[in-house]
Amino acid sequence: MQHRISKRLLPTRRGAGWYGRLLSTGMAVLLVSASVYAGEAKMALQIHSPAFSDGGEIPSKYTCQGDDISPPLEWQGIPEEARSLVLIMDDPDAPDPAAPRMTWVHWLLYNLPVHISGLPEDVTAADLPDGTQEGLNDWKRTGYGGPCPPIGRHRYFHKLYALDTVLEGLDKPTKGQLEAAMKGHILSQGQLIGTYRKQH
Repeated sequence: MQHRISKRLLPTRRGAGWYGRLLSTGMAVLLVSASVYAGEAKMALQIHSPAFSDGGEIPSKYTCQGDDISPPLEWQGIPEEARSLVLIMDDPDAPDPAAPRMTWVHWLLYNLPVHISGLPEDVTAADLPDGTQEGLNDWKRTGYGGPCPPIGRHRYFHKLYALDTVLEGLDKPTKGQLEAAMKGHILSQGQLIGTYRKQH
């Protein structure tokens, strides 16, 4: 015995376009929903400062023309599987933004614990969270060195990395040595850019 399908259950030629659009819309909603859910499940690492906005000017107190202290930094979105954090601050516009020749390193911190959500203003070696290690900046010393551009307005990148490991075997590394040790271990990263031009 053959079963007959009622024509009422099938889209008519006139309604076929509408039916296809409905299916397409439903599929699109499902794809968008899945994408949003995935994004919520794995939020990107974000870093910001209450002292200046992304792309904004760094206040002079954090530069060589002021107190030369480190700015407050805050972050969120650290992956659950992360084991340590790395912070690199550098200036790719040295010495002149119109003709940059090098990237000047201002600050290197590694093995920052993943349970912290930022660093306070004017953080010194004694203030750093337990386990945190320092690398050498381009003044050949550890610690923070604020913006001090010889000419023009420079950009200062504050780059935060979440790693799947704690870095071992380093002793006051340079940026190059630190990045080599990080290779293959970066789970997520975020950056904050501030700018500064010397006030004369």
